[in-house]
Amino acid sequence: MDDKLQATVDKAQDGGKREWRLIEKLLMGLHAEQRRSRRWGIFFKLLTFGYLFGILAIFLIGKDLGHEVLTKEHTAIIDVRGPIADGEEASADNIVGALRAAFKEPKSRAVIMRINSPGGSPVQSGYVYDEIKRLRGLYPQKKLYAVISDIGASGAYYMAAAADEIYADKASLVGSIGVTSAGFGFVELIDKLGVERRALVSGEHKAFLDPFSPLKDSERRFWEEVLGTTHQQFIDQVRAGRGDRLKGDDSLFSGLIWTGEQALKLGLIDGLASSSMVARDIVGQEELVEYGSKLSALEKLVDRLGVSVSRSLATELGLGSMGTLR
Repeated sequence: MDDKLQATVDKAQDGGKREWRLIEKLLMGLHAEQRRSRRWGIFFKLLTFGYLFGILAIFLIGKDLGHEVLTKEHTAIIDVRGPIADGEEASADNIVGALRAAFKEPKSRAVIMRINSPGGSPVQSGYVYDEIKRLRGLYPQKKLYAVISDIGASGAYYMAAAADEIYADKASLVGSIGVTSAGFGFVELIDKLGVERRALVSGEHKAFLDPFSPLKDSERRFWEEVLGTTHQQFIDQVRAGRGDRLKGDDSLFSGLIWTGEQALKLGLIDGLASSSMVARDIVGQEELVEYGSKLSALEKLVDRLGVSVSRSLATELGLGSMGTLR
C-alpha cells in the first residue's frame, strides 16, 4: 500500500474515532442529565409530601386549638340552609352533629337554630325533631331557639316546632304544614308518538307511580292515604311542640303559608326577632359561635393550600388531566 493510500485510511479511522467519542460524550451527557432530573424529581416529590404532612399537622393542631378557644361564654348558632335532604348541607346528619356539639359545649349559654329553608324530606326533618327533643331532655337548663329568616316552611317548620321558642321577621314566610307528591303523566303523549311502554314488574302495584302508565283510582286512593298518614304525623308533632300556643282552626294544617306577622297571631311563632336580637335580648349573650360543617378560617386556608399542593403533585406525577383533588 502506498503512502498516500495509507494516509487516507489513517485519516478515515481517526475521523471515525472522533465521531464515536462525540457520540459517547453525547450519550454520557444525556445519561447524566437524566440522573440529575430524577434526583430533582425525587427531591420535589419528597418536598411535596413533607409539605402535605406539615399542613396536616397544622390542621390537627389547629382543630385542637379551635376547641380550646371556646373559653368565653357564647350563644351557639346552627344554620339550616336550603333543602332538607340526605347529602345536602341541611341533612339530618349535619344538623344533628352540630346540635350535639352545641348542647354538649359547657360554654354555650343557649342554642339558636337559624333557619332559611323551604323544607324537604319528612324523614330527615323527623330525625332532627326527635334529636332536639332528646337533647332538651338531657340539657334542660339550655334553651333552643329557632329563628326563621326568609323562609321556614314545611319540613323546616317541622324541625322548628321542637324548639323552646320560635322567632321570625315580620315578612318571613312561615308554615306550609302539609305534604305534597307531584309528578306528570305522559300516557297520551307516548300513544301519539307511537311509543310502546314496556314495564316488567313483580308485584301488581310495583310501578303504580310510573308516569308512562295510567294511574288507577285504587292506586290514587292508596297514595293519598300514605300522604295523609305522613301529614297527620306532621300535625301531631307540631301540636306536641307548640301546645296551647297554637290558635285558629284546622286551616293551620292546610298547607298555607303566612308572613311572620300573621304567624305570630296564629301562635306559629313566639315573637319577631333576628338571631342577634334573640342572643342579645333573650339569651343575654351577644357572642355568637357557629357550629356545624362550616369551615373555620384555618380549615379554609388548609383547603386552599391543599388544592395548590394537589395540583403540583398531580402535575409532578403526570396526573394533571384528573382534575383538582378536594
